[in-house]
Amino acid sequence: MFFKKLACLAALSASAIASIAYAGSAQAISFKITTGVNGPNGATNLGAYSDFWQDPTVTTIDFNNGVAPTTGFAKYSFQKNDGSSSVRTDTWAPAGAAGQVNTSKYLAVFQGNAVTINLASTLNYFGIDWGAISPGNVFSFYKDNTLIKSFTTADVNPVAPIKASQHGGEGNGYLHFYSDSLLDNFNKIVITQTGGGGFESDNHSFNAGTGRFTGFDPKATPEPGMILGMLAVGGVFVNQRRKQKLQDAK
Repeated sequence: MFFKKLACLAALSASAIASIAYAGSAQAISFKITTGVNGPNGATNLGAYSDFWQDPTVTTIDFNNGVAPTTGFAKYSFQKNDGSSSVRTDTWAPAGAAGQVNTSKYLAVFQGNAVTINLASTLNYFGIDWGAISPGNVFSFYKDNTLIKSFTTADVNPVAPIKASQHGGEGNGYLHFYSDSLLDNFNKIVITQTGGGGFESDNHSFNAGTGRFTGFDPKATPEPGMILGMLAVGGVFVNQRRKQKLQDAK
């Protein structure tokens, strides 16, 4: 009976390995929300920056020059070129890492409008200072023209870590979107405001990657050595069962 249980456990281990491999190949983009960190030289009035903004592979666009770039690796284009959505400065600028007032310029997308960010290469990480989080905010990630995943106000507002007083207590936070696998890397982002209100964001950070983003070690699958170890354990159970059978047959 003991060896029968061991054999069943070995079979379950093999099944678990197969499930892990399958889960690792599924398409998904995940997110984490933090308060973010202070800006260059510890600045607190520029909005929150990505926890990874100083990593050498991460590039940040802060809009402080007053424009959304139309050239380079990230090209921004407004759906409506009527000035209703723009780079601006006002009290609705996304808050700092401790909720401080942001006096710098930020990107605003208003009712029924969208901004598309076309990327020169595929990314596995994108981060934004998002706030004030309000109804109608939608983020969508694409590989060429294929939608990978969208996120809305309902996904992020309940977990927003900052309730900024300058925004009447509306949520703020730094959103980190990252690929769970190579299949989830993206080369286009669409920022949309459906219905009334606005979508405010600042300090966009980008990481070009060839696989899943490992900054947060998301949904880590077992290392090859761990998988081999599990198989070896299963093999020991099976070999012990075979030895017992031989002894019983004598």
